[in-house]
Amino acid sequence: MTLPTHFDDLLKLAADTGSAIAPLAAATDAADDDGHEAYRVLRESGLLALLVPREAGGAGLGFGDYWRVLAELGAHHGAAALGFNMHHVVIGALAEAAGTRLSPAADAFRTWMLGEVVDGRKMFASATSEAGRGAKLRGMRTRYRRSGDGTHYVLNGRKDFVSLAGAADYYVVAAADGDDEESAEISHFVVAADDPGVGFGPVRHLSAMYGTSTAPMTLDEVVVPRSRLYLGVEGMSLFKVVREPHWMFAGYTGAYLGMAQALYRHTVDRVTAAPGRADSPVVQQELGRMSARLRAARALVHEAGDLVTAERGSLEANAMVHAAKYVVGETGPLLAQDALRLCGSAAVSRGHTLERLIREVQFAHVMPAKPHECLEYLGKAATGVNLYDARTFSW
Repeated sequence: MTLPTHFDDLLKLAADTGSAIAPLAAATDAADDDGHEAYRVLRESGLLALLVPREAGGAGLGFGDYWRVLAELGAHHGAAALGFNMHHVVIGALAEAAGTRLSPAADAFRTWMLGEVVDGRKMFASATSEAGRGAKLRGMRTRYRRSGDGTHYVLNGRKDFVSLAGAADYYVVAAADGDDEESAEISHFVVAADDPGVGFGPVRHLSAMYGTSTAPMTLDEVVVPRSRLYLGVEGMSLFKVVREPHWMFAGYTGAYLGMAQALYRHTVDRVTAAPGRADSPVVQQELGRMSARLRAARALVHEAGDLVTAERGSLEANAMVHAAKYVVGETGPLLAQDALRLCGSAAVSRGHTLERLIREVQFAHVMPAKPHECLEYLGKAATGVNLYDARTFSW
């Protein structure tokens, strides 16, 4: 399908799609299904091409508006919104290369990958995290080697917490070159789900977010043609993360903002449904505090996202996305505490939407960048540390 060109229409499409997948969330959360139906609906909606430039058949959204769409989806089905974001983590950097002068190999790669999304409706995912290391690139144990004739690469390793396992068509795998874990160059490769040597373990039974279809991934002598080296360049991954970190660990922020908004809305609905409850000044003050926290978080997210669109890679934009990730991660659990006080049994009754949302918003702290990493970045920015130097971070 052709995506709308006006943002309001795109937002309505996201709302309609969200409404279609919302009824699926409870069964998936209870592990009664694998959650893949939500991703089928998202494929059919055409929203996988949100970031693809218009001249390539997509909507050409900037980062700020993408966050708004992601929040809309997150308000309906948090786990599916996170999976949807995983697709855009790997599409985003590629889409942002629009108008940039690329090498012939990079241009061919970009044309192929965007074509898979637009024409093939293929879904991509990221395979970066490893057990004991999380999503950090430095020290990665998954390795790659070049073939003697330079026509392909061979990947070996194990990834953990790979979202969209079994649901995506392709996985962008981060791997290191060389024997020294700390100094090895990191590159990304596109691996197809059905490539020989690719395998997935069982989906993890998490306390929330089962619908992200998260599982370990093994790579055993997986042969990848040179044409599937991300943008045709080796060793650029760490440089890209340091210069423009918004896709690596800030994309989740929009989804968690949406979950926080849904949590607030369900709390208000629950309170107003009880006769006379909403007339209590104490209850009104509690709701007022929730509203103020949510409005502050939303304003910061919108400002940070729009700044990335306007000044991608600037120190201020990078600092703002760290601030937004931190604040949203703190706001969700605070709203959950407020909901527990106000709603009582509905907030702890398994199967109630409010109870699920209370569990889900806690996971923002698990997703990179973690709270202490966000604060460290902001502190370094405040004291004038060179944030473009990869040696500044443990990434």
